[in-house]
Amino acid sequence: MDKIYLDYAATTPVHPRVLDAMLPYFSQNFGNPSSVHTFGQQAEAALEGSREKVAEVLNSAPDEIIFTSCGSESDNLALRGAALAARQERGANHILISPVEHHAVSNTAQHLERLFGCKLEYLPVDQHGCVDPTEVSKRLRQETAVVSVMYANNEIGSINPIAEIGAICRERGIPFHTDAVQAAAYLPVDVEQLNIDLMALGAHKFYGPKGVGALYIRRGTPLLPVLTGGGQEFGMRAGTHNIPYIVGMAEALKLADQERQVRIDHLLPLRNRIIGRVLEEIQDSQLTGHPLNRLSNHASFVFEGVDGNELLMLLDVAGYACSSGSACKTGDPEPSDVLLAIGLSRSWALGSLRVTLGLETTPGQIESFLETLPGLVQQIRGFAESS
Repeated sequence: MDKIYLDYAATTPVHPRVLDAMLPYFSQNFGNPSSVHTFGQQAEAALEGSREKVAEVLNSAPDEIIFTSCGSESDNLALRGAALAARQERGANHILISPVEHHAVSNTAQHLERLFGCKLEYLPVDQHGCVDPTEVSKRLRQETAVVSVMYANNEIGSINPIAEIGAICRERGIPFHTDAVQAAAYLPVDVEQLNIDLMALGAHKFYGPKGVGALYIRRGTPLLPVLTGGGQEFGMRAGTHNIPYIVGMAEALKLADQERQVRIDHLLPLRNRIIGRVLEEIQDSQLTGHPLNRLSNHASFVFEGVDGNELLMLLDVAGYACSSGSACKTGDPEPSDVLLAIGLSRSWALGSLRVTLGLETTPGQIESFLETLPGLVQQIRGFAESS
C-alpha cells in the first residue's frame, strides 16, 4: 500500500503554486537585495513585495514584518529581544509564559532565567491546556517584561483566547507575544483584532518551504536584535536574505488566508470522524486538548498501557505516518511536558498519539487508518500483559 501521511502538524509539502513562485529566484532572479545594481534591485523588489503580501494578511504595516529562518528563530527573537529590551529600558525582569509552550519559547525563557537573572513564572492551564485571561491579569506586575502564550498548541491542538489576553497586556503596557506557527494555517492572524505585539510564523506549517519564517513586531515595541551584522531587516535580523524562500512564504500565507474556509470545510469532518471512532472503539483512550475549540485538522489522544513510540513504529510499518506529539519530542522516552502540564499521569502521557490532516487527506485514507489503529493498540497491550 502507499504510505499515508498523517503528520501535517510536523510539516507540509510545498504547494505547487508556491513552488512556481519560488523557482525563478533560484536561477533567473538570483541577485542579493543588498546590492545596488539591477540584479539587486530585482531581488529587493521581490523582498519588499513579499513583505507587503505578508503584511496584508496580518493587517499590519510592511515595516512591522521581519523575515527569519523559521518559527523557532522568530520565537527566540521575540522573547529574548523583548525581555532584554525591557530590562534595559525599564528594569523589568519578570517573564510570564504558559507551561505548554513550544520549546522555542520555554527553553528561551529558561535561558533568560538561568543566564540573565530574569524571573520566570508559568501561568496555570486547565485540563485542555488553555490559559484563562483572568490568570494573566492577576499575575502581571510593573516589572513584567513580556508575556508569551501560544495561539494554538502543536501537541494537543487547543486554541487560546489570544485576543482577550492581548487586550489585558495592552491595557497594562506590557508586550504580548504569541507563537502562531501552528495557528496560521487555519486561524485568522489579524494582529489588530488579536491585540498582538509580537507574532511568530513558520512557512512550512502552511504549505511553504522549510527554512523561512517571519516575526511581526508592532511598531514601537522595544526589541533588541539577537543576530547582528549587516543592517538587513531594519537592523533587527542580520544576514543575506533568502529570497526564494521569502517569496514562497508570502505566497503560501496568501493562499492559506484565501483558502482557509475551504480547507477547514474539507478537514473538519475528517478530524471529527477520527475523534469519534477512536474514543468509541478503543478502550482506555482519552482525547487530549479541547474537544471543540481546537485546530480543524488536529486529533490527539493518549492510551493507557501503550508505549507511544512503539505505536508510531507499528503504524509506520503498517503505512501510516503519525506523531506522538511535537515533532521535536518524537523518539524521546520521557513524557511530554505538555501532557504532564494538563494533569495526565506519566503512564497515560507515555501513550500519546497525534494525528494531523492536510489538503491531500482523503476519507478513504481516514477509514483505512481507523480500521488499523485499534488492532495495533490491542497488540501493544497484549505484549505488555505477556511480558
